Amino acid sequence: MSRKLLLEHINVPGINTLEVYRQKGGYRAVEKALKTLTPEEIVEEVKKSGLRGRGGAGFPTGMKWSFLAKPEGVARYLVCNADESEPGTFKDRYLMTHIPHALIEGMIVASFALGAKVSYIYVRGEMMPQIRILEKAIAEAKAAGWLGKNILGTGYDLELYVQPGGGAYICGEETALLESLEGKRGNPRIKPPFPAIAGLYGCPTVVNNVESIAAVVPIINDGGEEYAKIGIGRSTGTKLISASGNLVKPGVYEIELGLPVEEFIYSDEYCGGIANGKKLKATVAGGSSVPVLPANLTLKLANGEPRLMSYESLSEGGFATGTMLGSGGFIAFDEDQCIVRNTWNFSRFYHHESCGQCSPCREGTGWMEKVLHKIEHGHGKMEDVDLLWDIQRKIEGNTICPLGDAAAWPVASAIRHFRDEFEWHIKEPIKSQTQNYGIANYAAPIEKAPVTEEK
Repeated sequence: MSRKLLLEHINVPGINTLEVYRQKGGYRAVEKALKTLTPEEIVEEVKKSGLRGRGGAGFPTGMKWSFLAKPEGVARYLVCNADESEPGTFKDRYLMTHIPHALIEGMIVASFALGAKVSYIYVRGEMMPQIRILEKAIAEAKAAGWLGKNILGTGYDLELYVQPGGGAYICGEETALLESLEGKRGNPRIKPPFPAIAGLYGCPTVVNNVESIAAVVPIINDGGEEYAKIGIGRSTGTKLISASGNLVKPGVYEIELGLPVEEFIYSDEYCGGIANGKKLKATVAGGSSVPVLPANLTLKLANGEPRLMSYESLSEGGFATGTMLGSGGFIAFDEDQCIVRNTWNFSRFYHHESCGQCSPCREGTGWMEKVLHKIEHGHGKMEDVDLLWDIQRKIEGNTICPLGDAAAWPVASAIRHFRDEFEWHIKEPIKSQTQNYGIANYAAPIEKAPVTEEK
């Protein structure tokens, strides 16, 4: 059994309440941080832990904190990014629903470390149940003296607010989130300046993901060096994975980074294999914006070694044979799933969610959606595959924020690994409307593709 740091008490009745959370050791990190550590020492512990941003980018959290400007007499802010909008990702919602005080405790410790007197949790607007849960938990914490004026008699003040978002995927990008938090349209800002210099209301700001902030609690309780012992290499600690798709046991799992992908998919402790006895065809390992991989490259690196659930192993081979851990939105596709249809579906999403600020993204996402619609619905031409490749290449790297990349990468990887399926749709327009292409030989994960003997 892998070690659980965030979900250890997930099944304890009443763990969403302050009373039960305290019984299970809750708020010890706040006491330790405020009474025995300086803000600088907390930042140092987070650096030692090797914790990397759990929202997708994987940037070292302690390093991000250390970039925060500290001009005299200027307010600083901590903003929690709970605008969980990446298709295939739902672990932050799960955490906020069941253990809201873990996030609040992390917010208090991180706010103290950063010198923030006012902090915000920006929650996706559709998550109204989670917003109410957080507001109730904040009220409990404040009534018990964990928030407000002079916390634990230490002289530290902190007000914590929950802010519903407008339900826009673009507001998961930190500068668009800050624009929205200020009451403006959620358009990403041009950087520099970065939020650490000029963020919320033009003041120094740190934006961190829900899971990243919750992970600060075990780091402070056990020490950064202990946390760094879990995991593998530069992928330290545990990671929440949102597992969905054609799996026997979809759900949210806490894994130690470095777990073999094959074990995660097929072991009874985790996903229990592919549903209905089917074969694995492909996976999206880190949410819809990361490259899709065929089954053989999901389970093994190009050199035949086992692929691991870590930042480094999943990206091994670059985009030619690798992908990204991203936010941990792990989607499994069985042999009956259509890669063309799935890619079209993702493109519809990114076209809809583009803010329209950058021409390559505004025009390119719509163009990709139209071309993919043509191919999926039996009206494609062979040159459309190369056209798609050309469009995504002109979007990637040419936009203010990463939404353009997020729209381009799934299309590029689908063509790279499953070009024969796109061409089959074009060659067999009628058949493709009623049948699926099935599993290609190179995607067979466990057993080799059957060899037909010559008579």
